[in-house]
Amino acid sequence: MSESSGLLGSLADPTRMSLYEFVAGSGEAVGRDEAAAVGIARQTAAYHLDRLAADGLVEVDFVRRTGRTGPGAGRPAKLYRRSNRELEVTVPPRRYLIAARVFLEAIAGSDSGLSDGSGLAAAARRMGVSIGQAGLTTALEDAGYLPDDSEGNEIRFRNCPFHALAEEDRAITCGMNLELVRGIIEGAGHPGSAHLAPEPGYCCVRIRSTAD
Repeated sequence: MSESSGLLGSLADPTRMSLYEFVAGSGEAVGRDEAAAVGIARQTAAYHLDRLAADGLVEVDFVRRTGRTGPGAGRPAKLYRRSNRELEVTVPPRRYLIAARVFLEAIAGSDSGLSDGSGLAAAARRMGVSIGQAGLTTALEDAGYLPDDSEGNEIRFRNCPFHALAEEDRAITCGMNLELVRGIIEGAGHPGSAHLAPEPGYCCVRIRSTAD
């Protein structure tokens, strides 16, 4: 059995998948008590989290949350966070097929190919409008962005669906992300605007609400 098949088998368990999504969507490492909030017993959460850790899908930290050290400080808490590994099964979610379709459309519609930035932007916008028909939250999740609205009037994304491409050329990939999200907003009819706001651990794009 290949590594990818084994990981897919690990995530085939509904409880384990829910726990992985909870950890992946959290902005910081979480403990077993927080993870149990998905609706399972703490002992069950601990078992599945340790399985995810054994499979390399989450990483483990030991941290004294009180900040105290030395005798009497107590045992450090066992915390779990999303692994940085990028695997063939695309965990966290990657959407390179979307990028490929955008690039192909941009090339087909422009004599200058990808060197024409406006052609790439227009293709990404059209793709976003199509995806956005499903509604803003559904579209963003389906596109792999893992939206986080904890910042009040802004939505940040805990994942870049095109991570490997951004490592190769950040300017082109971030530009494509921006236009894709703008298209999703347009397609969903959402009262918001997308802008670039690079931040470690997040996608380069944010949505700012313009609702009254």
